[in-house]
Amino acid sequence: MRPILVAAAVALVVSILFTPYLIRVFSKQGFGQEIREEVQGQHAAKRGTPTMGGVAILVAMWAGYLVTHLTVAGELPSVSGLLVLGLTTALGIVGFIDDFIKIRKQRNLGLNKTAKLVGQLVAAVLFAILALQFANQHDITPASVHLSFVRDIAVVSFGAVGFVIFAYVAISGWSNAVNFTDGMDGLAGGTAAMVLATYVVISFWQLRNSCTAAVGPMPGCYTVRDPQDIAVVAAAAMGACVGFLWWNAAPAKIFMGDTGSLAIGGLLAGLSMVTRTELLMIIVGGLFVVEALSVVLQIAVFRTTRRRLFRMAPFHHHFELAGWAETTVIIRFWVLAAITCMFGLGLFYADWLSEVGEYI
Repeated sequence: MRPILVAAAVALVVSILFTPYLIRVFSKQGFGQEIREEVQGQHAAKRGTPTMGGVAILVAMWAGYLVTHLTVAGELPSVSGLLVLGLTTALGIVGFIDDFIKIRKQRNLGLNKTAKLVGQLVAAVLFAILALQFANQHDITPASVHLSFVRDIAVVSFGAVGFVIFAYVAISGWSNAVNFTDGMDGLAGGTAAMVLATYVVISFWQLRNSCTAAVGPMPGCYTVRDPQDIAVVAAAAMGACVGFLWWNAAPAKIFMGDTGSLAIGGLLAGLSMVTRTELLMIIVGGLFVVEALSVVLQIAVFRTTRRRLFRMAPFHHHFELAGWAETTVIIRFWVLAAITCMFGLGLFYADWLSEVGEYI
């Protein structure tokens, strides 16, 4: 438990203290956000607000992780932890390039779709290939070729090539889902913090009930390679998001930009795979899923009927254009995010109870 608390605390402090430094530097350099034409009226005052604040989240997350291993963890960084952090950083770099192009061209369009998808593809393929390597002494690799809900579904196997394809779909899907959600002050950051807090609990529970524990396999145990280090990563990322939220909450002093949203999306996808909970993540991160689906449905309905299903997609803008105040939308969406996180955690615990109950 101590490494988890240290990782969260260090990342929180670094994020709170480092973000205002970035605000000053980016403001001086003129790294301001461009606003979509469709919401100019509601968000015109935000034009010029510093962006690329995801840099602070990445720096704080790495700081929390490394300080923990240098001080209290008592072990070297794990393969699982480094793979998830590497994936997060790689997508953060893709997002940074996207943000930088937007700033230089003074428009709300950065990398084209092909370039962004190629960046996501390279990061996803590298992660997927490496995640199937590095088996430990118990022959457990960071990720599994089986689809998982709370644990592996043995009858659904991708195979190595299929897993690489699945990983790309999951990573690009989650990074884009978080990117869609990042349209209001603190909405994506606050939601991500809740999802990450849920995964701190999940990873810690997997640690306490690991099939590789010294006492041997237990009823309901989990076959996860590095549960403690995964919990440390999730805790560091949670602390970084909460610290950033201090400056990103309405009215935002800085935006995370694609640097932050793509990185967080990749982080969530990576966590789901190394904890063997890919399908559970769809429930825990339900708000991100709804935001992404709103965009897909809006496009599909408009192309087939030439009518709009929502006033505007992503979904949060629909309510804003309906007359809701921005803070009202954010808080109510946070409540929905908290509900999906609690529901997902409840399903996780219910599965464990059902597994243990067979032996009682």
